[in-house]
Order: sequence, then structure tokens, then C-alpha cells
Amino acid sequence: MAKNKTTKTKQSVDDFIKGVESETKRDESRRLIDMMTQLTGEKPYMYGPSIVGFGSFHYKYASGHEGDAPLAGFSPRKAAISLYVAPDFPEKEKLVEKLGKCKVAVSCIYIKKLDDIDEAVLKKMITASMKHVRKMYPS
Repeated sequence: MAKNKTTKTKQSVDDFIKGVESETKRDESRRLIDMMTQLTGEKPYMYGPSIVGFGSFHYKYASGHEGDAPLAGFSPRKAAISLYVAPDFPEKEKLVEKLGKCKVAVSCIYIKKLDDIDEAVLKKMITASMKHVRKMYPS
């Protein structure tokens, strides 16, 4: 079985955020850290070289592939901020419709800036995603 490429690291979240080129993305990253810390009750950690994660869960697929992933997370990428949520929780479509200006992939929501979205809806989305993941992968 192949080893997961992206795992929890000991890299400093603060150092990572300080290294983000855009001052706006640094400020928004700090806002997201505060929000996700409050929602998850977990301290941030680096997941791979560029994802800030909160909490974790262990998954195992029918194929036998397994690993650990953050309950919630984000990455302040150059083109957009990537928000990581569960790929298929019950309220996802309705919440995405209310979120604001964004693009959606399977487990990612891409936003240009926090002011483009409704943060209250994002909080509901993160909470619903975590609830779904905890139900699917109880510890």
C-alpha cells in the first residue's frame, strides 16, 4: 500500500503564515485560524507543506487505503484560498448556494477573499462537514 504524501508535520503554522506573500492573505489566514480553532476546539497544525489543519480523523476505504486527515483546514494559495471540507455532507449544496462568490471541487472550496463570502454560512458549512466526518469515521 502506498504511503500518503500529505501528512501532519512539525512545521510552524506562524512561520508558514508569515511566509505568505500577500498581506491580505496573511490577515485572512489569521481570521480563518481564529474561526476554525473556535469551531473545532483544536489548535492549528501544518498538514503537508501548505495546508493548515484542525483536528484529525482516521479514514479507511473499502480498497484498504487508509490514513489521517484534518477535520477542517485551509491553504492560502496564490490564486485563491482553498477551504477543505468533507466531499459529501447532507447540507453542502444548499450551503454552497448561500456562501457567496466561490468555486467548488470535491473537497475544496476556492475563494479569492473572505469578503466575497458569508462567514456565517462558512461556519455552518465547517460545522456540518465535521459532524458528517465524525459520523462516517468515529474514533
